[in-house]
Order: sequence, then structure tokens, then C-alpha cells
Amino acid sequence: MAIRHAPPLPALLQWLRDHDVPFRLHQHTPTFTARATARAEGVDPTTFAKTIVVKADDGRRALLVLDATDHLDLRRARRLLNAGGLRLLLEEELAELAPEIDVGTLPPVGLWQMPIYADYGVHADAEISFHAGSHDFAVRVARDAWERATGVIYGDLVADDERGEARPA
Repeated sequence: MAIRHAPPLPALLQWLRDHDVPFRLHQHTPTFTARATARAEGVDPTTFAKTIVVKADDGRRALLVLDATDHLDLRRARRLLNAGGLRLLLEEELAELAPEIDVGTLPPVGLWQMPIYADYGVHADAEISFHAGSHDFAVRVARDAWERATGVIYGDLVADDERGEARPA
């Protein structure tokens, strides 16, 4: 399979401009995980936001945002979204949702008309980075400007650590 070198999503860059979110765009070697992208960007992976798309059993979809180092707890996400059941979108569904971007690089912004929920850990960062719709590009923004533009709702979304202890909020 040939690696596609996609440009950053133009609609994302325009959305950031339209919502007064200053950003820095970075090109990097192609990466396929949030942690690898953070390394390629030279940023702390706890400040790289990964986006996960979920679907509730009632059909609602939502974007969930976590630090690259964290793992989603679906039970906690289900509670936060007040959903009876919740599942991750399949790759095919992600490709259908946003055909103009590389699968796995959905930026956590308001382009897809879905509510955005983020873990409390994201709120701890002054700046965050996230994929720009490509395996080759990421953007870095001030977290507070991103919050104002997206209307993000914070909650506890991260799984307990290996010791079984809940991490601090």
C-alpha cells in the first residue's frame, strides 16, 4: 500500500481562522498514532490531543478528546454522554464521515456538527496539538482559544492506570 502524503485540511485552517484560534501548522514525517505524531512534532505527548469518534445506541455521535498518552474508558464516556450504549466508529464509518481526510486524523473542531467532549487532562495544558486531517501535518493552538471556539465539555474519560487507581481530575 502506498503512503498518501495528504496536505492539511483546508477547511480546518479556515475554521481556525474564522473562529479566531491562532495556530501554528507543522509538517512532519508520516505518523499513524497520536504518540508517534507527538514525537515527530517534538511536543510532550500529554499535550497532543487525540480525537475518538463514538456513536451512542440512540444514533448520536460525539468527538472525544484525550491526551495521546491516555486510554478511553467507554463506561465513563457512556455516563458523560448519558447514553445506554456507546461504541467507537469503525474505520469505514470514519472514512464516510470525513472522506477528505486521512482516517485517524480527525481534528477536534466543529466541522462535523458533533458535540465535543474532552478529558480533564486536556484542560491542564496551556497549548495543545492535534492532527490537521493528514498523517503529515498537525496544528498547535492555545487551549483556551480552542475551548471558546468549540464549546468543549469536560469530563472524566480516561481509564484507570495499571494499578487500578483513578487518576486525579
